[in-house]
Amino acid sequence: MPSKPPEITMDAVYTKPGYLFRRMQQIAVSIFIEECREFDLTPVQYAALVAIQNHPGIDATRLSAVIAFDRSTLGSVIERLETKGHVERKPSVEDKRVKLLYLTKAGAALLRNIMPFVDRAQARMLAPLKSTDRKMLMALLSQLVDLNNEVSRVPLRAEDALEHLGKTG
Repeated sequence: MPSKPPEITMDAVYTKPGYLFRRMQQIAVSIFIEECREFDLTPVQYAALVAIQNHPGIDATRLSAVIAFDRSTLGSVIERLETKGHVERKPSVEDKRVKLLYLTKAGAALLRNIMPFVDRAQARMLAPLKSTDRKMLMALLSQLVDLNNEVSRVPLRAEDALEHLGKTG
């Protein structure tokens, strides 16, 4: 007589790393949005602004590589930032079809003003943990992200992207 297969419970979902990473991402975005509400900025928009500030004149393809975000979706992120007056697109001197991204004065001011709120959001995400556990979690997450970069749909390619800009960061 064959044995009965084990019952599949919700632990088959709740105890798995993929589920826990997804839940923490949802929590992280919620905390970011809550802390930064007055700035009307998403985490991806924030990352794009930081990258554009650090690499003025970057194009959307290289920006996608620098922040590891899907190029097709990034277009709408850039459009929203442009509509809000935080970035401007200018044609490249070498190729007029390529638009280069620059922070506006308003975008630069926004970044300066939002930083304490972003820092508070990041601290809140880790606040439930003891200090040593926070450090360990961050070290392990960094290691996992680095070691699994190549299996991502959008691998981080910051060095490659910036090499084409003639900048090292």
